[in-house]
Amino acid sequence: MGVKERFLRYAIIDTQSDESSVNCPSTKKQFDLLNLLEKELKEIGMDEVTLDENGYLFGTLESNVGVEVPTIGFVAHVDTAPSFNGKDVKPKIVKKYNGKDIVLNEEKNIVLKTNDFPEILPYTGQEIITTDGTTLLGGDDKAGIAEIIEALKHIIDNNLDHGTIKVAFTPDEEIGRGADKFDVKAFDADYAYTMDGGELGELEYENFNAASAKIIINGVNVHPGSSKNKMKNAIRIGMALDQLLPEFERPEYTEGYEGFFHILNIKGDVEKLNMHYIIRDHSMEAFEKKKQLLVDAVNYLNKKYGENTVILDLEDSYYNMKEKIMPVYHIVEKASEAMKAVGVEPIVVPVRGGTDGSKLSYMGLPTPNIFTGGHNYHGKFEFIPTNSMEKAVEVILKIVELSLN
Repeated sequence: MGVKERFLRYAIIDTQSDESSVNCPSTKKQFDLLNLLEKELKEIGMDEVTLDENGYLFGTLESNVGVEVPTIGFVAHVDTAPSFNGKDVKPKIVKKYNGKDIVLNEEKNIVLKTNDFPEILPYTGQEIITTDGTTLLGGDDKAGIAEIIEALKHIIDNNLDHGTIKVAFTPDEEIGRGADKFDVKAFDADYAYTMDGGELGELEYENFNAASAKIIINGVNVHPGSSKNKMKNAIRIGMALDQLLPEFERPEYTEGYEGFFHILNIKGDVEKLNMHYIIRDHSMEAFEKKKQLLVDAVNYLNKKYGENTVILDLEDSYYNMKEKIMPVYHIVEKASEAMKAVGVEPIVVPVRGGTDGSKLSYMGLPTPNIFTGGHNYHGKFEFIPTNSMEKAVEVILKIVELSLN
């Protein structure tokens, strides 16, 4: 079984997380994959394998060299994003991509078009795995899992020299809780890498500072025929709130280091409205300004419509890991060196999102992020080239080798 076969095996297992759940893991079905992975880690010959009630699967491969070298960890998450259908995943394999549009689903006329996704063109001639147009694929992060296990198996089967290697497969990363119950002390690594990035070559040690804003708007519903000076329409107040935020600081207008306000959902009626925003920025100063802008907008509306018309629950989610990575920047340099050694050009970019590595870094485990090879995560146009997954395996092996020096 190679990395492609492992990935296909994992991809068909429904492991979507659920933000509305208070449990850990948020969905029991994540154990369907965790239990399989526990068995596989034992089968390939890991020295210690433990799976706890919260859905954290740890494994250890003890050093087989007589010198002291760093203990390295590799981390990936089992859950897939709840933002798109993750049930009944049926991966499709394009054996030799011809550089043209790919019909994902003829019946539903769902086509992955090169005009919309030109990033697929460099993979012309390669084998590519896509969705069938009705689900996400799950490369985020089942590709990372497959790559880690395939690398470990190669090390064990070939009795390669290595220091102590730790592995962790976690739940609920997609809903921002992947590291919440991660026992860093028990994991006992000097540093780690999340295999949770995107395209071939991505190497990331910066991510957004993040906050979640949940808003309740309390309106007053009166028959519209006799509502003058009485009705307080929660929907319109919600619309006014959104208009008070900068129009061009939205995801669809930003890139690189630019932050944003993003409304995730809105639900309600005239009487009551619930809104959920996320706030993101790489700069801590800009991040704090964005949060204050939202607070000011809420205060303004409460002055206009009455106290407690708009109730804001604003909570920080995670922070930019750059601050914790820079003192040990050599671990980024090691990953970059490993990529170059196997013929991959590093693409050092900021994560326009979150990663378990952010929280882990603040918990004392510096954890930059490495590519898995996928594109267009969380949707029906997701795809991943087989060669990119194979290269990720090579990078892991090279990092382990370089750690001996």
